[in-house]
Amino acid sequence: MGRKDKHKHKHRKKKEKRKSKYTARTADRHELYELSVQNVEEEIKFLDKTFREVRGRPALTLREDFAGTTAAACEWVRNGVERRAWAVDIDPKVLEWGRKRHVEKLSPEQQERIELVEGDVKTTNTPLADLVVAFNFSYFIFKERATLRHYFEQVRRNLNSEGVFMLDCFGGAEAIEESEEETEQDDFTYVWDQDSFDPIGANLMCHIHFHFPDGSKIRKAYSYDWRLWTLPELREILVEAGFRKVTVYWEGHDEDGEGNDIYEPAERGDSDPAWIAYIVAER
Repeated sequence: MGRKDKHKHKHRKKKEKRKSKYTARTADRHELYELSVQNVEEEIKFLDKTFREVRGRPALTLREDFAGTTAAACEWVRNGVERRAWAVDIDPKVLEWGRKRHVEKLSPEQQERIELVEGDVKTTNTPLADLVVAFNFSYFIFKERATLRHYFEQVRRNLNSEGVFMLDCFGGAEAIEESEEETEQDDFTYVWDQDSFDPIGANLMCHIHFHFPDGSKIRKAYSYDWRLWTLPELREILVEAGFRKVTVYWEGHDEDGEGNDIYEPAERGDSDPAWIAYIVAER
């Protein structure tokens, strides 16, 4: 779920140049982002499983904030005939890309159950939902505590009485290192670039680059000017925003001590140099 790399890449040796369908001139950055970062099938499984555990019933309605290409919202409606989704994003161009790439591939009946909403997540209202999600750390763009609290309050207003808000977070010592890490995909290399970190403001500047077998590159395909929020801060602000219960879901480990992609409620976490966690806030 979220970033497939989990900020735990190993630096890879460059492969020999090879033929690829992608080059810097021909590649679509949104397509590369989805291939590198998103895993919407696993995201939806996590949302479905966790909501059932928390509420004892299936979730039917989803609001995806910072929806981008709407991939998760489309996967949501595809996985249940009673499911509805609202995909909210401030960028009309990326929403239109998602409409053409994902929504128009849904069946006519499925298309009737999804709505793309252009708007600011801090002020946009939609029908009350079972679930609101903010994944891929997108809410890190809100750097002031008051602004983040306002956003969380807006989320709560758009949840029904049994609604649940789910978001992800990352941290650890490696989260504040200035580094570039590469992950080899089938036809290109995904580069996560932590360009700078300011400890006074907890400001983190990151970029995504894409490198191709022919030697061409897309530098700064995406850039993120974030505040690196901590789990205690987020839990406190969610409570201040009115959420009744806030639970951190921490990743378990396999027999070799490696992450197993299974997230369970936890009161304590491991001192992992690079971790991702999920927060489940109950209205």
